[in-house]
Amino acid sequence: MEGGPPGPRLAPRPAFLSPAREAGPGASRGPGGPPSSKTIILTLVVVFSNVIGNFSLSRGMRGTDPAAFRSALGYLEPLFNPWVALGVSLLVMWMLSQMLLLSWADLSYVLPVTSIGYVLTAVAGRVILHEQISPARWVGVTLIMAGVALVGRTVHNTTGL
Repeated sequence: MEGGPPGPRLAPRPAFLSPAREAGPGASRGPGGPPSSKTIILTLVVVFSNVIGNFSLSRGMRGTDPAAFRSALGYLEPLFNPWVALGVSLLVMWMLSQMLLLSWADLSYVLPVTSIGYVLTAVAGRVILHEQISPARWVGVTLIMAGVALVGRTVHNTTGL
């Protein structure tokens, strides 16, 4: 043995702690470049799984008797409603796809761009579920649309997959 007992072995550094991640096929075409088709497709999956999932969940829960929630087991009963099951499944897909998208695209880009889902949810609520939406709420929806348009025009970075 030269130089004494061996020192502790260090585990490799996890990728998220590395100083920089290498750009891969899902990355943008450079800082400030347009997002890749992979990023655009995953963004659409995030938006539409959220909108359709929330719509389905709302549609299914409207048919649920509020008395069912008086016991802990009553919360399981709505899961057997096909609309609720579809909504829950799509919202799980939304969460997983959101996690993947955030693994390679900037948070400051992803959240504003995917917030277009709030606009689509309001439209679906009005058109399909016949919800009454106040003028103040429509002003809020318009502000969200304006914010999405502004963020879409800004420089963004994507890294990773």
